[in-house]
Amino acid sequence: MTTLANCTPPNRLLDATCSQLQERHGELGTRAAANLRRWLSGTVPYAHAEAIERHLALSHLALVFDCFWQDLPFGTGGRRGRVGYGPNRINPTTVAMAIQGHCRYLRDHFPGSAEISVVVANDVRVFHDISGTYTFLGAEHPLLGLSSRSLARFACEIYAGNGVVSYLAQPDAAAAYLSTPELSFLIGVLGATGGIVVSASHNPPDDNGVKLYDQWGSQPVAPDDQHLLDAMTASSDVRAMPFAEARERGLVRAVPGETHQRYVRTYCDLYRGFGEPDRSLPIVYTPLCGVGLSTVGDVLGALGFPVQSPPAQGPDGTFAAIPFRSPNPEVPQSTEPACRFADEVGSDIVLSSDPDADRAGVEVKLADGSWHHFDGNQLASILCYALMLDPEGPRRAGLVVESLVTTKLLSRIAELRGGSPAINDLLVGFKYIANVLKDLGTTGRYREIHARPEDLVIAAEESHGVCMLPGILDKDATPACIFLAGLYQRLKLRGRTLLDYYVSILDQAGAYDSVSRSLMMSGADGVERRDRIMAWLRGSPPAELGGLPVRRAVDHWDQVEFGPFVSESDRLPRNTIEIFTDRFVVVVRPSGTEPKVKFYCHLLPEGAPGGLSGLRLLRALRAEAERVATAVYRDLLTPLDIALSDVALALPDMIDLDGKTMFDREVVPELERRMREGVAELEPTLAWLREATATFVPGADSLPALRGAIAIACARSERERGTTRMLAELAAWAQH
Repeated sequence: MTTLANCTPPNRLLDATCSQLQERHGELGTRAAANLRRWLSGTVPYAHAEAIERHLALSHLALVFDCFWQDLPFGTGGRRGRVGYGPNRINPTTVAMAIQGHCRYLRDHFPGSAEISVVVANDVRVFHDISGTYTFLGAEHPLLGLSSRSLARFACEIYAGNGVVSYLAQPDAAAAYLSTPELSFLIGVLGATGGIVVSASHNPPDDNGVKLYDQWGSQPVAPDDQHLLDAMTASSDVRAMPFAEARERGLVRAVPGETHQRYVRTYCDLYRGFGEPDRSLPIVYTPLCGVGLSTVGDVLGALGFPVQSPPAQGPDGTFAAIPFRSPNPEVPQSTEPACRFADEVGSDIVLSSDPDADRAGVEVKLADGSWHHFDGNQLASILCYALMLDPEGPRRAGLVVESLVTTKLLSRIAELRGGSPAINDLLVGFKYIANVLKDLGTTGRYREIHARPEDLVIAAEESHGVCMLPGILDKDATPACIFLAGLYQRLKLRGRTLLDYYVSILDQAGAYDSVSRSLMMSGADGVERRDRIMAWLRGSPPAELGGLPVRRAVDHWDQVEFGPFVSESDRLPRNTIEIFTDRFVVVVRPSGTEPKVKFYCHLLPEGAPGGLSGLRLLRALRAEAERVATAVYRDLLTPLDIALSDVALALPDMIDLDGKTMFDREVVPELERRMREGVAELEPTLAWLREATATFVPGADSLPALRGAIAIACARSERERGTTRMLAELAAWAQH
């Protein structure tokens, strides 16, 4: 990787920019100005000073502030964010400092080791500035084309410069990759001291990141993650060795080819006895342009499932074939092209995984030809029941582990199985699930539960993450997909669907349902808003939430109930509040790396509608859960003095709060005028909508994201003013 020479821009321009930052943003602006001066001083490696100088025109002041006002936060195991210039972006500098800090951490924690080694993984991302943030830099600038692969090779150079051996998939190839779960597996198989993966998981294509792993193949928890962060902060001089030299000296080694087959065999052994694959029932699987064909795809194929994948959805770091460029199994629209492909090839199931192949998704075709999307809680519940309670399944007894934001239906299934302990109150992040399994492996107990790691049946988080093997201490899409494929085929041969199966679980185990939402914001203002919401919940908690009285609240920052903070890094995951009513529980937590607040609404079986079963029960529960989630979204806006209409609230959560506010203020009034007057044609109106909301989904058509909101606007307008031709055409489009 080339280091561009640093040079100091004319002092007058730099001074003017710093003065503007301080004037507009106060203390945060002062911090941004200091960081800007440091990055242009010639002391920061790989800083690309020439490109930063071109930011300094005052028209780009907002971008300069956002790039420089903070160091990119360290979240659950690493750093993740937008690619760009400055300390609040992913770039060669921030990656180099993370890797140099990791080297220091490894040296401090493994003194005297004959050899310290890491596994380095990467996904397929390539930065093309799809959002157009850096168009002012011209058609070529230093970060264009920056890929996960190039950053992984760069990391290997730094490890080599510090005497650390790194294992990289096909090190001499330009476009190789390795999934996150296989990284976790390889750390144990190779006896490595740790590992990293260069990936931003399911984030948009302009993002990237680095996650760090310990010697067990999991992300470290507090206080170890604090020690890692401290080592990163203390590192200043980056030591690197040219890649070719590192290869020659054996400091960069190829991941042994046989280890991949061992990964495949491990999952084939886990599946054995669940059901013989039927070659006549095709399974559609999409890696959503990520790396999953090498894990999920290979294992499905090795088991004998007839797998087909959409031809345009293989590895592609721009995610061009995925709606909204959102390669996330949590987003129903992401698999719409794969569902159309499944229609063509005669399959009634679509399995999916995100770009680094740790999250799984599933859609199934119903009798009426429509496709049903399963959320992460439903997916985990189906798997848990199939493994533990299904009369035709393996009826495994053992350990169930989940976070406090995951459906409690899993714990109920474990209870019904008998002799199966459940841990269901862990903080959010798969590293806490991994930590339970590590404790069981070293002491044989976790709190009052005595078990072995091998007793694990399933561990799950609501965010489409599943783990079934203690040798892979992170979520993995592979086990979810293989068991869903087998269960689908068995049900299909009997005229049933996975949706039929799920509602039968509700009838047997209880009327649970869960809906999660994200209140997305942006920039430093978004961080301040995020923190204001959490401070409001703590300082003046609402007497009502979602329309019901609050019975009690549990604050995980309460050091009396949950113990003292063991490190500063312990504060972030514990920044979680549970709010209980008689009908539901809401868990609220901010993101540690992004300006957003996530909340999870869990309906309890108590108070569920009586006299309903099957699909009628599910639909009633989901309608109630979504109503509660929308009401909670509104409630959380209270400390921000923001009110959104039903129309804006129907926009998907990928659209941030500023976008929803703008939609209410500017788009909805004009839309209502067009519907009321009924003079405009549909196509010009859609073209106007596309242009007005172009920033909502950078690099992709925004119109599909508006359908739900437009449908509500049409229904409201029809109730208030009657119908017009324009309204009827727009309503038909919205329902398409």
